[in-house]
Amino acid sequence: MSFSKWIGASIGWSFGGPIGAIIGLALGSVVDAMADGKGSPLLGERQTKGRRRPTYRTQPRQRPQTQSGDFEVSLLILASVVIKADGKQDQSELDFVRQQFLNMYGAARANHAFKLFKNISKQNVSVRPVCLQIRQMMDHPSRLQLMHFLFGIAKADGVVSEDEVKQIYTIAGYLGISSRDYESIKAMFYSSSDNAYKVLEITKSATVDEIKKAYRKMAKKYHPDKVIHLGKEHQKGAEEKFRQVQAAYEQIQKERGF
Repeated sequence: MSFSKWIGASIGWSFGGPIGAIIGLALGSVVDAMADGKGSPLLGERQTKGRRRPTYRTQPRQRPQTQSGDFEVSLLILASVVIKADGKQDQSELDFVRQQFLNMYGAARANHAFKLFKNISKQNVSVRPVCLQIRQMMDHPSRLQLMHFLFGIAKADGVVSEDEVKQIYTIAGYLGISSRDYESIKAMFYSSSDNAYKVLEITKSATVDEIKKAYRKMAKKYHPDKVIHLGKEHQKGAEEKFRQVQAAYEQIQKERGF
């Protein structure tokens, strides 16, 4: 089976619009480099014959459920943007991306994904239209998961540069992520005295009752079941966010003695 048919196995809305154009160009490069066309599927595991490729609509009547392949394609493109934000591709960041793919997808699928990622990285991605397509078609919990992954990439070399922060902040705005959610996820990758409060989206002046209420709210928002539709591979990242919310709450409990 050809490489292009593999990638179409479980992609829905991301095969149209600006994302589809980026993937199409990257696929062309990969297909040219894989004359024999042998291997295992890149995105997802389902094969659907005769599936119609959806087109990107400006105002869809109803947001379709994001599939694993749609999320993966979005992740590949945004990761390529962040990794070049500081003007260079650090090897530790590339290694982080590859390792994350290995953890989520297994060796065969991860290797193919990384080949596609490297071809996407060669393109000059127009961030705004890509993010607007994701915002319109992807549910909020899945967009939060994308943000968590992007900060992980930025932190892979040990330091989140100012350029990387600015780029992720811009992406967050286009994705419709609120400043409170952005600061919450960002705080998970920094060490400071008030980060636990930022993770729970509260201030140090919060009362015990407000802290408990905030914890329940954030635990619900970041619960792994929120992205169950993306498959087990993407729930791992959601579990990490959930653990960080719990850790933040436990830290505040210890500090405040309740």
